Amino acid sequence: MRKFQLFIKRTADILISLIAILILTAIPVLLIIPIVIRLDSKGPAVFTQERSGKDGKVFKIYKFRTMLIPEESFDAEGNQLEPKQRITKVGRFLRKTSLDELMQLFNVLNGTMSIVGPRPTLPNQVERYTPEQFRRLEMRPGVTGWAQVNGRNDLTWTEKIEYDLEYINGFNLWFDIKILFKTVAVVLKSEGIEFHKSDAINTGVATEK
Repeated sequence: MRKFQLFIKRTADILISLIAILILTAIPVLLIIPIVIRLDSKGPAVFTQERSGKDGKVFKIYKFRTMLIPEESFDAEGNQLEPKQRITKVGRFLRKTSLDELMQLFNVLNGTMSIVGPRPTLPNQVERYTPEQFRRLEMRPGVTGWAQVNGRNDLTWTEKIEYDLEYINGFNLWFDIKILFKTVAVVLKSEGIEFHKSDAINTGVATEK
């Protein structure tokens, strides 16, 4: 039964991501956002970063860039800006509305991500996992997930992993549907956007979120 539900989940991922990409291109949100980002600050419109996916396999995640590029991340005295100071005006809006995540629809389409699942982490974070925490990599990482609708960035990574393991242990299609509905509410309320907590897994990790 679980294998069948995973098959349905992947089929739904392909259909949802493909339809969403076509609609967002036609509107054309996926064409306007890159233009606005480039007008607001120097650098590419799309940010890529290596993340750990299913079974620990590293892949490139796509996001709309929300921060200044490293070359532009210094004040008038030559001091490096703090991560929060590097967020651009457009980037702040994209994060608040979660529009910066739209590019991950391409990750869903190519099979490196799912619509729902544990959020993908950096490889150096995975190196700090315990054997039990490593189980969160048993499923494809998601654009949204159980941890995202239960605190998002108000949680430490350890707390997020606990929610992710709860999701993996209790996975079924209805659980995914429940998370999708709760995601809409979280996005509309703009909850948990900023990072507030650190722990042994995510201490010192801060670039594009």
